[in-house]
Amino acid sequence: MTYQDYDRNLPPGYGQQSSSMAVVSLIAGIASFIFLPVIGAIAAVITGGMAKKEIRQSGGRITGMGMANWGMILGWINIGIGLISICFAVLVFAGAISLPLCFIPFANGFNY
Repeated sequence: MTYQDYDRNLPPGYGQQSSSMAVVSLIAGIASFIFLPVIGAIAAVITGGMAKKEIRQSGGRITGMGMANWGMILGWINIGIGLISICFAVLVFAGAISLPLCFIPFANGFNY
């Protein structure tokens, strides 16, 4: 009995393991909202892509496509929020958008 024959006789789900890159992608995606906004998001997107490639090439022996997808989704969402925030800050700084006075402490210069 060769290794290939033994591999075919395994019950479904036996011998499968989750991709460690998929786990890293999911953790980095979650951490990008809490601890590491930019670095975590970029790491989630990169490791998610690597995990998806690893899972596709494994022939069903490695699982974790859902974790890899969610890690990438969370990373892209965080990158999008960051870019929108930067654009908003530039517009406020340039004077194209004015903030309500309640967001600017002591905006009236202590004139009562």
